[in-house]
Amino acid sequence: MKTGKKILSLILVMACVCGCLVGCGSSNPKEASDGNTLIMATNAAFPPYEYVEDDAYAGIDVEIAGKIAEELGMELEIKDVEFGSIIAGVESKKYDMGMAGMTVTEERKQSVNFTDTYATAVQSVIVPEGSSIQTLDDITSDMKIGVQQDTTGDIYASDDYGDAVVRYKNGADAVLALVSGKVDCVIIDNEPAKAFVSSNENLVILESAYAEEEYAICVAKDNEQLLNDINAALAKLKADGTIDEIVSKYIKTEE
Repeated sequence: MKTGKKILSLILVMACVCGCLVGCGSSNPKEASDGNTLIMATNAAFPPYEYVEDDAYAGIDVEIAGKIAEELGMELEIKDVEFGSIIAGVESKKYDMGMAGMTVTEERKQSVNFTDTYATAVQSVIVPEGSSIQTLDDITSDMKIGVQQDTTGDIYASDDYGDAVVRYKNGADAVLALVSGKVDCVIIDNEPAKAFVSSNENLVILESAYAEEEYAICVAKDNEQLLNDINAALAKLKADGTIDEIVSKYIKTEE
């Protein structure tokens, strides 16, 4: 028996993919922090954590990052890049930090350091209504399983189902493939999953979580000072309720 191991509309999410030239910051690479600017790499196609709305970046991670920058007395600059390039960019110091609904994994820890966690998340499975997939046990390696490449959903599904996994640049593309019948299900974080389903009447989320995980911010391994500074800022923002307030703004608690 398999256990759990581990947006907003499709139009909005597709707009996020094109958002790398809009919103905060320029598109020109530059060396990380000049002392006054905190450069954050993200993938703005992951609502409610990061996305583009009205030509500006929005979301949980964006607002938390803004508060962190304030605590550090710095200006936040956002770089919208492919998810798979974030860690390499932080490692090479093109960016000061990576914040994109990123889960801490042992493999990622070999390249970068991670801050304390600031949010918890669940990986969920989206299927069409009436699908033969009713539980996690119904998913087999004979099926086609859509994921966003380089995410933990990709990692976990690849480990479980191997060549059955079909990778897409973003969650929106994976869900479009599901809607058009190119894949049998999509494994993705629960909050984006709920947003996708809300904009598609014929999609549902399985009741059982596929995986449970925690989000943290990555920084370069030799940047201990920034790691400590961000952790201190996170601790303050947790203690005074700022992070809870930001999260509740985007994720409504069921009554």
